[in-house]
Amino acid sequence: MLGPNPDALYPNEAIPSLVFIKNCVKNPNIIAGNYSYYDDPENPEGFEDHVEHLYDFLSDKLVIGNFCAIAKGIRFIMNGANHRMDSVATYPFNILGHGLEKATPSLADLPFKGDTMIGNDVWIGQDVTIMPGITIGDGAIIAANSVVTKDVPPYMIVGGNPARRIRARFNDEIIAYLLELKWWDFSPDKIWRNLDILCDTNPTLAKLQQMK
Repeated sequence: MLGPNPDALYPNEAIPSLVFIKNCVKNPNIIAGNYSYYDDPENPEGFEDHVEHLYDFLSDKLVIGNFCAIAKGIRFIMNGANHRMDSVATYPFNILGHGLEKATPSLADLPFKGDTMIGNDVWIGQDVTIMPGITIGDGAIIAANSVVTKDVPPYMIVGGNPARRIRARFNDEIIAYLLELKWWDFSPDKIWRNLDILCDTNPTLAKLQQMK
């Protein structure tokens, strides 16, 4: 086999900090594609611990595409972290019990932003926080220490707190072609055959059209 086994937990025995996410998560509401990895020298198998406030009764999901690279310190804040904002008090009295359960809000009263969607070939740097219901497009890059509060378009580099657009990775023509090409859905054999083009630091439309 050329390339790693997509069903392995540790794809490269020489890098014990790196795991394929889909092979280390157990929560069915965390869905990760092939070859997407989490790199953490302290506890790589603890990726699921970085998906915070993911509760079954809300049924929101974290969906990660293929070939994503996620660095240590990631925090996905899910919808369960939300408090009511339209009441006089934002404080969740009901969680204290002792009769205060009468203040339990209905699900309809809580802000719900939907699923968190991470596209394919997304690179997320160290210590990034992603807020609930965010969509990050294919090919995007999130700079280290960023807090992502808004959707990120495909092939956009963002950074900061809150994260702001820095620049697009490629021109509109190349981005449109890559989104149509969807190389991350190729068979492993086709990907490995085209590594030279996929790793080209000066891509052109003509070069991309040579993939076969």
